[in-house]
Amino acid sequence: MRPTKALPEPEADCPDTSGRIVISELDVWRAANLLIRQHGENAELEAARKADVMLDRGDRDGQLVWMRIRRAIVELQAAPSGPAH
Repeated sequence: MRPTKALPEPEADCPDTSGRIVISELDVWRAANLLIRQHGENAELEAARKADVMLDRGDRDGQLVWMRIRRAIVELQAAPSGPAH
């Protein structure tokens, strides 16, 4: 099994003109996939924990990023729906 990279903190991305951190949807989905690889079925819990850490730090933007990542994890881990092929 090859080692996995550590997930960067949200502040590693670029700020927009208001100084807020902007994380692309692609990066949100990449982070979600990375957390699933690292934590398996506990990935959603880990993302929620990181959102709580950001809230404790007073980092509302960071909290919102981790909440987006958590929602992506939920979607990725959801059972497939629709007709089988």
